[in-house]
Amino acid sequence: MQGISNIEKFIDKQKVSFIASVDDGGFPNVKAMLKPRKRIGLKEFWFSTNTSSMRVKQFMENPKACIYFYHKGLIKYVGVMLSGTMEVLTDQESKDMIWKRGDTLFYKGGVTDPDYCVLKFTAVKGRYYCDLKTESFDV
Repeated sequence: MQGISNIEKFIDKQKVSFIASVDDGGFPNVKAMLKPRKRIGLKEFWFSTNTSSMRVKQFMENPKACIYFYHKGLIKYVGVMLSGTMEVLTDQESKDMIWKRGDTLFYKGGVTDPDYCVLKFTAVKGRYYCDLKTESFDV
């Protein structure tokens, strides 16, 4: 398996991530997102989103979650899946921590916009895929 630091570098290079929630019928729901705003190792990831989104409602009802990163080259495909839980954070400190200047495009009220919140993902395990090999690991 790739070393943890190589997996972290791989994740940092990706521009898109996918997050998965569970709907009220127990079915997985996947959504493409911009890459995480902040990351601590492979354990914690922070994303920005709209408080009014369907995904926030789903995570508040069921925090089980998954995030996925991939890169498809000409002949090589690499993927990393992390499973864990997602918290919805609306406190100002969390919002300030990941705010970027251009975010007013999405949140007209700025960093204090009530429709702006933070998703904090905490991983417990993962799977790494590369060169036709898959390996599971604990985080």
